[in-house]
Amino acid sequence: MNTFIAVLVIVAVVALIVLALAVRVVKQYERGVLFRLGRVIGAREPGLRLLIPIVDQLHRVSLRIVTMPIQSQGIITRDNVSVDVSAVAYFRVVDAVKSVVAIENVHAAINQIAQTTLRKVVGQHTLDETLSETDRINVDIREILDVTTVEWGVEVTLVELKDIQLPDSMKRAMARQAEAEREKRAKIINAEGESLAAAALGDASDTMMAHPLALQLRNLQSLVEIGVDKNTTVVFPAPLMSTIGELGTFLAREAAAAAPRPAGPATIPVNAKTVSANGGAEARADLAV
Repeated sequence: MNTFIAVLVIVAVVALIVLALAVRVVKQYERGVLFRLGRVIGAREPGLRLLIPIVDQLHRVSLRIVTMPIQSQGIITRDNVSVDVSAVAYFRVVDAVKSVVAIENVHAAINQIAQTTLRKVVGQHTLDETLSETDRINVDIREILDVTTVEWGVEVTLVELKDIQLPDSMKRAMARQAEAEREKRAKIINAEGESLAAAALGDASDTMMAHPLALQLRNLQSLVEIGVDKNTTVVFPAPLMSTIGELGTFLAREAAAAAPRPAGPATIPVNAKTVSANGGAEARADLAV
């Protein structure tokens, strides 16, 4: 009896071991590659899979997208500038059998080929192109990687340049270039403003030539603006003094035309208004018609 129980226990243990060796579970995001006596039988879909113990071997391959950082690479651009460029690559396995049979370690292989491709592609561009055309560089790197990795059953979905480190001397040179560019734009804008202002002043001068009193009105407006600050000294522009004389002449002519003309010649004295500032000299003009 004891012998029979011992045999049953042994059989149960052996059955459990065989069952453990024969049963495999493939997860939803995985594919199983089945080998039978060293030969590939095919891929196995997710779920519970039964194997022949010792005869069959099942390799699980993840089909999820893998994020692989590409470490910083020292690269010399086409215009002989040394930069350190790092990137990140995203890839996934599309053919589980090829990823197991065609290459030993697909992750290490993609990491190495991504580094060499990054150096080659960035080295074909100038520094300005590397900084401004990152999208095109990303596409070029991904296309080159896809051509290589398609034989490994891997698809590179995306490559992005992550960081570009420039030498300190190049940073200072770029800062000076940007400053000079800003100064150039400022000078151009200033020149355009001067040109527009000159054109507007030219139009204003044409208007004042057609209407002489417009200039005097502008002078009076300037005096009003000066008087706002309660200054004790008022500076009259030179054209204003000549205008006072012209205005006196005009008034004399009008008075002579309005008065009855006597038998003999008549003389009409006209005294211009005395203008003084801070006890300055007085100006007087006597005009006669």
